[in-house]
Amino acid sequence: MNTINSQQLFARAQNSIPGGVNSPVRAFKSVGGEPLFIKSAKGTYLYDVDGNQYIDYIASWGPMILGHAHPAIVAAIQEKALFSTSYGAPTALEIDMAELIKTMAPNVDLVRMVSSGTEACMSALRLARGYTGRNKFIKFEGCYHGHADPFLVKAGSGVATFNIQTVPGVTAGVANDTLTCAFNNLAAVEQLVMENKGQIAAIITEPVAGNMGCILPEPGFLEGLRSICNREGIVLIFDEVMTGFRLAAGGAQAALGIDADLVTYGKVIGGGLPVGAFGGKKEIMQHIAPLGNVYQAGTLSGNPIAMIAGYTLLKQLHSNPAIYTELANKTLYLHEGLEKVLQEAGVPFVINRFGSMLSVHFSQKPVTNFADAASANNALFNQFFHAMLQRGVYLPPSAYESWFLNNALSYADLDATIEAARSSINSLC
Repeated sequence: MNTINSQQLFARAQNSIPGGVNSPVRAFKSVGGEPLFIKSAKGTYLYDVDGNQYIDYIASWGPMILGHAHPAIVAAIQEKALFSTSYGAPTALEIDMAELIKTMAPNVDLVRMVSSGTEACMSALRLARGYTGRNKFIKFEGCYHGHADPFLVKAGSGVATFNIQTVPGVTAGVANDTLTCAFNNLAAVEQLVMENKGQIAAIITEPVAGNMGCILPEPGFLEGLRSICNREGIVLIFDEVMTGFRLAAGGAQAALGIDADLVTYGKVIGGGLPVGAFGGKKEIMQHIAPLGNVYQAGTLSGNPIAMIAGYTLLKQLHSNPAIYTELANKTLYLHEGLEKVLQEAGVPFVINRFGSMLSVHFSQKPVTNFADAASANNALFNQFFHAMLQRGVYLPPSAYESWFLNNALSYADLDATIEAARSSINSLC
């Protein structure tokens, strides 16, 4: 596979961009080698600057649920851009978007638009602290909630990929207010709550984790968190930057039947454009300025181009809920195909799946938290990644990331992926 143009661009990029990339996981340092530079994408396919085609299982890390360059979304963006790209003033479209989110997502009374998932999580935590008058919060090892200082303690995703568990620039005071324990360990949560009685403002979690691979909540875990928060006056925050409007029209809250107090959204509600939001119960949300004294602001919040892209995507999902069944069926088909291939190869493996999220771990035991994901044979995953790439399948370039399927995938694409996996694993084992 010829990648000379990508190699030249990467060499050039390193002279003006730290590490040659604008988000660390793109550098391929976890899996080795050099990143590919993408020129275009359509449907389920990525095309690099050397003309190579790949079946895409990143979907821009989640939002491309309908595939790349969906005609309705592209047309909506083009039309809206003719009126200007930003106003710094309210628009009716912001109301339409908030009303649509409220219609689709359970337990959301008020919504505030922001510009990224990081900003949404940062703002939700600040709101929880302002609402409760407490400073400490609990997060789970391997869950990634963006790169705001409080969340970079034992985070997953790129932080795990680069094995950075103590991040320079995060002060000791900030770190001391961040309490961590293993995902799916309810007893550890209870212990932290008892040790810090009356001091914890929030518990934040990905309801289905996607930043240490796809990790499902064990039965009773989220229900237990909800019970603890009710008992102790703690705000339960669901980070649905990945799962919101992907796992179901109402996100993980709807799919799992658990109500959070606050919920955060990201890339999905922008159709891939930079956007985020946080919302939840009116009792809590009314503490945000200008209603209350918890300050949050953003010049580009509710940007009209991002709003129309996200609104068009969500309207498609809202009007055609069969998309979720189709996606789940395709993900199950891929799961079963990969399972057969890896069984035939005799390699230890675990496949985790929920809806249209999936991850493959070369592990001899179930993967239910970050420690399990870290103890897998991730060196084999790195080799598998490159073997698949050579065969035209673009997986997330880290063993700690979920795969995301899009509904533009055909069953022929899935069969090609399964055959690529067969050839890849046989070449490695």
